[in-house]
Formats: sequence, structure tokens, C-alpha cells
Amino acid sequence: MSQKKLMVIIGTRPEAVKLAPVIFAARALPDRFKVTVVRTSQHKEMLDQMMKVFDIEADIDLDIMQANQDLVHVTNASLRGLYDAIESHRPDWVIVQGDTTTTFAGALAAFYHKIPVAHVEAGLRTGDRYQPFPEEINRSLTARLAEMHFPPTEGAKQNLLREGIDPSKILVTGNTSIDALLWILERKGKSETKLDIKTDKPRNILVTAHRRENQGEPIGNVCRALLEILDRYPDVEVTFPVHLSPRVRETVMPLLGQHSRVSLLEPLDYEEFVLAMDKATLILTDSGGVQEEAPSLGKPVLVLRESTERPEAAAAGAAILVGTDRACIVDAVSNLLDNQDAYNAMSQVINPFGDGHAAERILDALFMYPT
Repeated sequence: MSQKKLMVIIGTRPEAVKLAPVIFAARALPDRFKVTVVRTSQHKEMLDQMMKVFDIEADIDLDIMQANQDLVHVTNASLRGLYDAIESHRPDWVIVQGDTTTTFAGALAAFYHKIPVAHVEAGLRTGDRYQPFPEEINRSLTARLAEMHFPPTEGAKQNLLREGIDPSKILVTGNTSIDALLWILERKGKSETKLDIKTDKPRNILVTAHRRENQGEPIGNVCRALLEILDRYPDVEVTFPVHLSPRVRETVMPLLGQHSRVSLLEPLDYEEFVLAMDKATLILTDSGGVQEEAPSLGKPVLVLRESTERPEAAAAGAAILVGTDRACIVDAVSNLLDNQDAYNAMSQVINPFGDGHAAERILDALFMYPT
């Protein structure tokens, strides 16, 4: 069987994390695959960090990010640039991941060229088109354009089947984020990087919050909940890598910036973030990737969202949906800090999202796919 030409499209930090294992695995098989990496740089600085951590150089950088960019700009610039890149390289497969605007634009550009699309982390759904926004629609539209779908779990597969996707074009692989996490732990180690944390209290809460629907008052509620928790528990510290979004920073900095047990950090690279997760007692997040990764480290996750496209973590007992209501957050955190049995029940769950071999399954399917 002849070599397959793959074009892997990356726009944001999470895409780099989840597609790095696919790139590594494909480049380890040069007789089977030739890989072209294209980055839109939808989020430039944070993507730069991640590409450096995984030592990945893009073959093409569209460099679309601009100050105060909106969704229309990201969509238009990505679509134009990716259309031209695909026209120049004529890959056998275009590989996109997840639910960003880059993902949708990449799938649409490939469709316009009649190039098959492989959708990594397919099938995630909340059922609410505005939660998360615009990701829920991005991934749904990408499913209409994809030729091959790689859901991470059986639940995600069932979502695709309900939407009429051909079952022969669906393969449950596990999530490539677990491949990436295990790669970092095995090859980089867990203790090489030192974080700039103000204190060394015995219990640490790691917080990430950035989603569009949470910006403004919802994140303000999260911050006020954290202040209440810190008042209640003097042995607790908070580590909060703050997203580069100006709306996130203008909320978080005034509320938490002066507290002696809150460390507001610049966005961490992936190696540093794995260390932060490993150090944490528990995690508060609105990130999808953290919901997947934390169970592999035995860390309970409180999800700062009203709905999640990753219900497997909650079903397994590794995560609890708390939203951004101040009282709900305080109650849930207090229960885990006060009740060792409740903490142990969440921290000892087997990760439902994968075993570290997702990239291998994806590449085997693409290589054997009939052409």
C-alpha cells in the first residue's frame, strides 16, 4: 500500500496537545505517512508554547491572529489560508481535532477540494448550541463534513450514530490527550519544572477558567467563591494560570491579585501544567481537556460549566458539574476538603477517556481506509 500524505491542522493550544501524538506516531512510520503540519495561529502565543514543548515545527504558518479578533475574522482568514494550503499540497487526508473555529474551517476547506477529513475527538455534544459557544456548532458542522470520525468514547460514538453517521466510518479510539499526558510524564518527568507559587500550603486548588460563556460575571462568581474558600481553609492555596483574554484578566486580577495565598500565573506550557495538575489537591476548570487528563493523575475535577460534552468523567465519578454559582462551588470544594471518603471516591477512578494508544488506532484506520 502506498504512502499516505497527511495534512494536520492546528490552531490552538489544545489542538497542539491532542494532535502531537498523531504527528509523532505518523512521523515514526515514514514508509506509511508523509506529514505536513499547518498552523493557523488562531491563538498565537499559547500555541507557540505548546509547539515548543512538543518540539513540533509547522511547515506552514498562516499567522492569522490579530488584536481584538472576532469569530468572523478567525473563520475567514483560516478558511482562505487553509484552502490555499490544501490546494498546494493535495494531501490524501486532512486531519482536524475537536471543535475550534480552525477545526471547522479546515474541514470546510478540505471539503471544497474533495479531500477526505479525519475528525479526531469527534462526537462530543452538550445538546445546547450555545454551550459551549461556538464550539458546539463547530464540532457538529465538522461532523457533516468528515469522512472518518474518531470519537474518544462509546458515548461520543452514540452521539454520532444518533445524527445518522455511517457506523463503518466511526472508530472509538480513546482520547489523544491521554497519549500526550503519558508522553510528558514518561519523557519529560513530573518534577523538572518549578512553578512560581507564593506559598507552600499542604492543599492546593488549581483553577482554569476562560470560556466565552463564562467571561465577565460568571468568572467573577468563581473568584468570589475562591475567596470564601480561602477564608474558610487557612491551609489551602490557589494556583490560577490566567488566560490571555483581556476579559478574563480584567475580572480575575482585581478580585484575586492581592491575596497572599493566590498565585496568578501566566499561561503555563503543557509540561508546567502537568506539574501543576500533579501538585494540586483538586481542580476547578471549564476546560474540556482538563476533564480528560485529571483522572489519570487521580485529581477530582469540579467543572465550572452548566453542561459538558464529556459526561463520561461525571458518570465515572471523577468530575462534578458545579457551574459558576458561588454557593455551589463553595459547597462542592468544602465537601472534598472535609470528607476524605468523598475525596477518595473521586480520586481513585479509572480514567474513562483512554489508555494512551489513541494515535496508533487513528493512523491504522487512515492507512487501511479504502481509496
